[in-house]
Amino acid sequence: MAENSSGNNGMLYMIVGGLVVVVAVGGFIMFGGHMPGQSDSKNMNIKIEVPAVDKK
Repeated sequence: MAENSSGNNGMLYMIVGGLVVVVAVGGFIMFGGHMPGQSDSKNMNIKIEVPAVDKK
């Protein structure tokens, strides 16, 4: 009789699935993925003034 061992692979499938998710999330973060709702329009007002110098 042949044994059916297909039920013993559940843990292996869970580990491989977890690794796939980790790689997908890591790739998303590494390649600059943006989540919906994030705003790239950050306003920064920078004003640089040169101090006045007295001329002689």
